[in-house]
Amino acid sequence: MDYDIPLIIDGYRQGLFLMAEDEDEEGSSTLGWYSSNARTLIPLDDRFRYPKSLQRVLNQNRFSVAINRDFEAVVEGCADRPSTWISPELKTIYYALHRAGWAHSFETWQDETLAGGILGLAIGGAFIGESMFFRIPDGSKVAMVKLVEWLRDRHFLLFDAQMMNPHLARFGAYIISNQDYQALLKDAIQRPCLFYPRSPDPHPSTDEFF
Repeated sequence: MDYDIPLIIDGYRQGLFLMAEDEDEEGSSTLGWYSSNARTLIPLDDRFRYPKSLQRVLNQNRFSVAINRDFEAVVEGCADRPSTWISPELKTIYYALHRAGWAHSFETWQDETLAGGILGLAIGGAFIGESMFFRIPDGSKVAMVKLVEWLRDRHFLLFDAQMMNPHLARFGAYIISNQDYQALLKDAIQRPCLFYPRSPDPHPSTDEFF
């Protein structure tokens, strides 16, 4: 199925996000656009923090980090939970956005095992985080720290985490009003930031570690 990628990106540019509603009795769900009165942001300045125990993990270099090495596996990992808003149709949309160069997976690996990852969209200087998961303890936490470093180095203005939870609060996540979010988003999407080079190959096979 083909999707109107420019229309979808325009929705995100307006501060909306896609979610699937709960499944009905027949097991199907409806995809829709949503907004929120408040948004959760991950700070890209000195407000970002993490536990000292995680610093020890980082110092031990337990994980390598990659971008888009296995995008589909990250999408599947994010959706693999008892209750998920990532429906089969939304997965397909993420794959289409990835092929178009908008959606990315930021991954941690232990040898050849995917430890964790973060799924999101990069639009200008805004990174819109959709979901994250881990298969090995600390996998997603290391991904978070390294992703913040990556965004800082590329002068991103905004790291949108959408909704607050205790895990994000440990990294200094904070809530702003939708009005403030819209103003920040407007500035961010106009920045000429490049999250990751876009491949001319419509089905890229990226395997880059750093």
